Amino acid sequence: MCQGHVLIEDVPGVGKTMLARSLARSAGCSFKRIQFTPDLLPTDVTGVSIFNQRSGEFEFRQGTIIAQLVLADEINRATPKTQSATLEAMEERQVTVEGITHSVPTPFMVMATQNPIEYEGTFPLPEAQLDRFFVMISLGYPSAEEEIRVINGQQVGHPIENLQSVTSAEEIQEMQRATREVYVDDLIKEYIVTIISATRGHPDIALGASPRGSLFLFRGAQALALIRGRDYALPDDVKELVVPIMRHRIIVSAAARMRGVDPAQVVREIADSIPVPGAQAQGWFRS
Repeated sequence: MCQGHVLIEDVPGVGKTMLARSLARSAGCSFKRIQFTPDLLPTDVTGVSIFNQRSGEFEFRQGTIIAQLVLADEINRATPKTQSATLEAMEERQVTVEGITHSVPTPFMVMATQNPIEYEGTFPLPEAQLDRFFVMISLGYPSAEEEIRVINGQQVGHPIENLQSVTSAEEIQEMQRATREVYVDDLIKEYIVTIISATRGHPDIALGASPRGSLFLFRGAQALALIRGRDYALPDDVKELVVPIMRHRIIVSAAARMRGVDPAQVVREIADSIPVPGAQAQGWFRS
């Protein structure tokens, strides 16, 4: 709905890939999967021009990034050069191969999974790529009851085999247009910018969030309001999304890391310290 991309970070085996596959089947969109490995080349992602001896011309063989929903599985196992091959497609919805630009289909979304960087054989994602992800989530371990349901559900077969499409690419595009029409008051826009600006001067943060963070938090509030049946956004929508949208956009200082400070903790503290529009001093009210 926000035309953004999702980064799922968690330990192996908790269902990151299955979540992406299930979403692709449910959405009714074209789906491709890229298994990122250290020997994966950038042209494997974007595509390559091959000379056709029969026609005497170069033909473009599109890469796996050209699809409506792309699963970038274990993206941090590829080298930084290959990781950067996704940057243009994620931001500009196009890929450029040998000077020729090729558009990706719409709607377009990249769902990337990664293992925590503490695991061997991984390459941390650069800040420029992390900032292009709309939201970063973690699945976590299931509860005992949930894990029993997983075992029972896969005793005979896998539930994804019976998963049917519940929407279409056209309906998704219509929802994207509807999201942009959700009203956001100027006070809420100021609230968003104030939160983002606070990350740039916090003593525990070495690098604060970019203006892209403000825009994504704005779009997220619109989408959450629409999901909840409203045509207007509330400050609570912003506050609920601030951690998953912001925690991967900041870099905690070395001194804070030594104290065990977590980026999500810093973002949460900043959000809690900012007065909510309409709930604090008279200056927040508009006549």
